[in-house]
Amino acid sequence: MHPLNRRGFLGLTAGLSIAALTGCGAAEPTSSASAPRAGGRLRAAFAGGGAKEVLDPHLANLFVEAARSKALFDKLADLGPDVSAQPRLAEKWEPDATLTRWRITLRPATFHNGQPVRAQDVLASYARILDPARAFRAKSSLALIDLPNSRAVDERTVEFALKRPFVEFPNVLAAFGAYIVPAGTEDFTTPVGSGPFRFVSFEPGKSVLLKKHDGYWEGAPHLDELEFVIANEESARANALLGGQVEYAHDLTPTTARSHAAGDRMAIHRAPNSAVQAFAMKLDRPPFDNRDLREAMFLLADRPQLVESVLAGSGQVGNDLFGKGYQHYADDIPQRTRDLDKAKFLIRRAGAEGLTVKLDTSTAAAGMVEAATVFADQVKGSGLTVEVVTGNKDSYWSDTLKNGSLSSFRSGAMPIETHIAQRLLSGSGTNMTKWTRPGFDALYDQAVSTVDDKGRGEVYREMQRSLHAEGGYLMWGFADWIVGAAPNVGGISTAPANTLDWARFDRVWLG
Repeated sequence: MHPLNRRGFLGLTAGLSIAALTGCGAAEPTSSASAPRAGGRLRAAFAGGGAKEVLDPHLANLFVEAARSKALFDKLADLGPDVSAQPRLAEKWEPDATLTRWRITLRPATFHNGQPVRAQDVLASYARILDPARAFRAKSSLALIDLPNSRAVDERTVEFALKRPFVEFPNVLAAFGAYIVPAGTEDFTTPVGSGPFRFVSFEPGKSVLLKKHDGYWEGAPHLDELEFVIANEESARANALLGGQVEYAHDLTPTTARSHAAGDRMAIHRAPNSAVQAFAMKLDRPPFDNRDLREAMFLLADRPQLVESVLAGSGQVGNDLFGKGYQHYADDIPQRTRDLDKAKFLIRRAGAEGLTVKLDTSTAAAGMVEAATVFADQVKGSGLTVEVVTGNKDSYWSDTLKNGSLSSFRSGAMPIETHIAQRLLSGSGTNMTKWTRPGFDALYDQAVSTVDDKGRGEVYREMQRSLHAEGGYLMWGFADWIVGAAPNVGGISTAPANTLDWARFDRVWLG
């Protein structure tokens, strides 16, 4: 199986399941899928990461890696449609009065090798993620666990000790990448999980083939087999779907969706408000260590134009904050609008007139290159010049985490608390903007130890006011997540990206 491109997609012959790294959405009335049926192989086309792709769920970062991890493994919890934690391998959780000890009861579940999922596997999985010598994405979320003082009460009961009171501990259980693997697992060449699909084969940068796990605790999938195939170009994914080489095409542009919505060859599925679109400025280096220049960038963005031109109107205007519509979102902060005159004044005050800034972008996510190009045009006449640089799509996310000063950014849904924990604390593992404020870290600690929901919300709003005033994320819009599928594919969820029912391939069927 070879990666798909404009010329190579016709070579695909295998069959498999649907995969969407940040969210399948509500089906438009183009699908003719019947009632659920058993059997068949569903083939899903995703953008990939080349030879660097992994099946280690603790290292998953790309959309395709996250979708495959979800098919093979389970977490203790995942996020519901309202982005609140819902039980998965954890049947229930109970805190003590101090919020520093949480007892987790595991549901009866088995790994693909027939062994039960035990409390020891949970503790070993979290110990692996928390290994100080390694860098796993969920580490920052799990860091509040006092693992030496946590214990297995019995095979199906875990008692977690926490380093501080933490009322939102279920969010930790649902953290991106916090999957449970058998104790001692380090080799993922033939991964063993407890998810709805079992491993069959893997060619990095090309394909992964899975088959249904009949002993899955929530019931066997409808599909017999699920195959993820790589097609890095959006046009290749769409053409492969139209040509019958795949049944599912992940991450389509609004333009593609609009052109096929009225036809009978492709069913369009949308998940509104699933992906934030942004530019990330690094605060620890010139030129964006200057607050005036950051504010100028905020004021140069014409958000309605970006939503209309890049998202083809399939989205909402952002206000430089994550989580629009989610619990604790600061919707009382006035909406920013374009102000060229004030931006020019701030650029002069920052001593940045005549400066050329490189904006790193990539085809790693749909719309990012287009957004960068539109924004570069919006900046013209301000005294700044934005030079768009398109980088390697396979290494884009790791490259831009460390390098450059301005880059395109996109994210799916997660609780605002988790977004802060993973991206905005001084020790966060994916701190793209290099935002480090001890006072901000202290406010986070205060928020997650405040039992009263209203009081906790006020602290989150104070944190968001600080981010809005001087942060590094220019979050200009919230996009619908769009996927395409063959008309006979049923069961695609309407849930937001990165939530429990996103990429629920065990619920998908071929009509």
